[in-house]
Amino acid sequence: MAFIRNDIRDIIFAGEGVRQERELPVRIAVFVDASAPDSLVDGFQAALTPVTSGARVHVELVRPAELLAPDAMADAVIALAGPGHALKDSLRAAREALVPTVAVALEPHRDEVARRLQHPISDTVAEVHIHDVLEKTAAWVVERDSSKKLALASNFPFLRQAVAEQAVRATAMQNGLIGGVLFIPGADMPVMTANQAKMILQIAGVYGETLGAERMKELAAVVGGGFAFRAIARNLVGLVPGFGWAIKAAIGYSGTWAMGKAAIEYFESGGSMAGLVAHVTAARDKAVDVVARRRRGGPVETPAFVVASGAAETVVIDVAPAELPPASSSGEPPR
Repeated sequence: MAFIRNDIRDIIFAGEGVRQERELPVRIAVFVDASAPDSLVDGFQAALTPVTSGARVHVELVRPAELLAPDAMADAVIALAGPGHALKDSLRAAREALVPTVAVALEPHRDEVARRLQHPISDTVAEVHIHDVLEKTAAWVVERDSSKKLALASNFPFLRQAVAEQAVRATAMQNGLIGGVLFIPGADMPVMTANQAKMILQIAGVYGETLGAERMKELAAVVGGGFAFRAIARNLVGLVPGFGWAIKAAIGYSGTWAMGKAAIEYFESGGSMAGLVAHVTAARDKAVDVVARRRRGGPVETPAFVVASGAAETVVIDVAPAELPPASSSGEPPR
């Protein structure tokens, strides 16, 4: 069991890394067009109230013909737009200062807002409901400021789900690739379960959970307790001759995805670290067990997605709709 001891040490180091990253200082500059809708301003005022003293939010009102120079130390600029183009020059200055900058508006047409403000459409958010504006802004922050995403999410709750979902997508894809390309017998599953434990650490860190020594020991159970996960994988490798790698890739992806989504739902509903491990490992093993249904035969009521396609035949793995996203129109695994 030396590999388990090594993985547990890795988990402890990963936990320390999560703690350090979420304690990084963050600075957000907010430009507010004087004509911006009250609902937009109120929504971001509530969303950008820091949880810890490590975050600072600097708000500036922009009137027509005024130019704001962004704080060079800012991690991001969020510009709240009104119906005019008062923000145009300040947005240009922020771009020239190489500060990630997003323009947000309560309007239906993003292209029109971007054109009016002469701002890149990829850095523009426009929706008619404040909830949707916040959701799209969160996605933008995750994409543009990955170096401090844990610190940002731990301070601003509206960012948490987007940051956590990015961790799930990345880890599920990584485990799918490990299952498909790691050819050392018995080496892939311990790596996958260690990755899953580290993913749960990231999600817990995003939601502000305490990551002390006792919690590290609990998360070690994800590695040491993945026996059902590994046993099903071993039994299914010979399901389709020549496609054992595809079976393991599907198991790595689906089990990790289900585990991560279960953790997010758990924390979103107010759950704490206590009881988390049992909850997420059960979700993982349930998703992986779905793969075994085809081997047992009989009708399967769940939808499926293609995990590999070859010249001779295609391998299809069943997935539970509540635990995995639907197949893409191209027939490839969801990303």
